[in-house]
Amino acid sequence: MLTTLITGLVSGEAAESLGRMRKALVMYIIAGALLLCGVTFLLLAAFIAAARRFGAIEAALGFGGAFVLVALLVLLIHRLSAKSKAKKAAQRRQSEMAAVASAAAVAALPTLLSSSKGRSAALLAPALAALGWAIWRENTRSRRKMSREGL
Repeated sequence: MLTTLITGLVSGEAAESLGRMRKALVMYIIAGALLLCGVTFLLLAAFIAAARRFGAIEAALGFGGAFVLVALLVLLIHRLSAKSKAKKAAQRRQSEMAAVASAAAVAALPTLLSSSKGRSAALLAPALAALGWAIWRENTRSRRKMSREGL
């Protein structure tokens, strides 16, 4: 994989690829600007039609209210999804920290056990208690989750 990357850099593929990406970016910017102009004219035509039917003030109030309502809806959706993502990230971070801590404990266990017998027994008891507590906590969490889901 590294050789193909180096070969691509030496042969000039990276420069070609960068040029293609620049051209694509320019085309997407132009297409976006044209789309924005098209949507603006469509909204303007809808406003003119509404102004002819309902009056200019009423049409302006209706369009303004509709845009404010859509903006509030977008913000509400963003806030709800951000809270959900933050909650999932916190849960993932907590489980990763537990995995790292248990892996570190398992990795340190042979070193602790190789020391004198009196000290190793004193260190083994809290380690086993922590392991048992972690297993108990994981199992009770699974049971609560299953009971909430109706399983």
